[in-house]
Amino acid sequence: MSITAWILTAGFAGLVSLGMPFAFAIAICVCIVILNAGIEPMLLPQTIVAGTQSFSLLAIPFFMLAGELMSAGGLSQRMVRVADVFVRHLPGGMELAVIGAALIFAAVSGSAPATTAAIGAVMIPAMVERGYDKAYATALVVSAGILAPLIPPSIAFVIWGVIAEQSISKLFLSGVLPGLMMATGMAVIAVGKSIRNQRPREPRASLGEIKAALREGIWALLAPVVVLGGIYAGAFTPTESAVVACLYALFVGVVIERRLHWRQLPNVVFNAMAISAIVMAIVAVSNGFSFLIAQEQLATQLAAWLGQNIHEKWMMLLALNIGFFLLAAVMDEIAIMVILGPMLISIANQFGVNPIHFGSMIVTNVAIGMAAPPIGYCLFVGMAISDMKLWPVARAIMPFVLMMLVVLLLVTYMPIFSLALVR
Repeated sequence: MSITAWILTAGFAGLVSLGMPFAFAIAICVCIVILNAGIEPMLLPQTIVAGTQSFSLLAIPFFMLAGELMSAGGLSQRMVRVADVFVRHLPGGMELAVIGAALIFAAVSGSAPATTAAIGAVMIPAMVERGYDKAYATALVVSAGILAPLIPPSIAFVIWGVIAEQSISKLFLSGVLPGLMMATGMAVIAVGKSIRNQRPREPRASLGEIKAALREGIWALLAPVVVLGGIYAGAFTPTESAVVACLYALFVGVVIERRLHWRQLPNVVFNAMAISAIVMAIVAVSNGFSFLIAQEQLATQLAAWLGQNIHEKWMMLLALNIGFFLLAAVMDEIAIMVILGPMLISIANQFGVNPIHFGSMIVTNVAIGMAAPPIGYCLFVGMAISDMKLWPVARAIMPFVLMMLVVLLLVTYMPIFSLALVR
């Protein structure tokens, strides 16, 4: 490998292992490469700015703000309570409530970081208060948050649909069953852990409590209907739906619930900005990192090698998944889809892979990458909320990541999971 390749791989890994924040580690590696290769220094600020100019990325801060507004206005708590009254009496009831609430919120946001932020702000403190390990609570919320790229509406599917020139509505449908499979896997892990730890179970909710939770949570449950209904009716795009979600949360919080006051808004906006800044800093500097990776043709060489040396369809799919997962663990997922997308699609076409099935496989991999150490976006959001370091959360999340990889293999080798609803 060239010196540039070593700096971008081994150098980055070394800085991360020393505990340097990831945005700084990426930026330092990019700066060293620019200086060493004699590249125009203005490349760095240009790529940083370019990395934040995508229209789709507007969804991240707006959905972060929607999550904060929902938390401050009581909608997130209502979602959690609705989920809680149905599952709290089961083993791992609180963990199941996290997963259920994440599924509901995912149908509002389409954004994994936003779902992680909204559910995490409510559930991580609540789980810690009830005696759960903070690292485990963070890992569970992060894992539940990555259901958002698979449950419609999904920003990741929109991006892939544009790249692959495929029907976005069909891609939306292709992610539903993989998303539900992941949610089921998380539930199995949570219930098993609760049984092993002999955690006491909550009493079953009475019919009156269920009715009260549904009555109080009606505005929270209507949020997915408003967002999804508007998207499928063509009233607004998934990115614009982030603004709609903000306005809806603001209206309900101020006018209906009356738990959100105008004097709280500066603090709500500041909290959303703080979490968004962490994520957007990674996105911004990753653009320079991705540019240099592309310039060195590391990703291109990998894809070309796969096309030339692997001739069995199942081996090609396995190799693509492994390579994509490893890249997603250290690069921006959107950048990977944009850089590698056309080449991966060409390879998939050579082997006769259904394009909708292939898109479902790619986005499932992308979703896992958002939770996988070392630089999954949702991992950073969860760590920012819980104020935890990487390695404790990384250890706690590994059982969930392994389960997600099993789901990825099922999606890869059993197209029915992706195509059943499409057909």
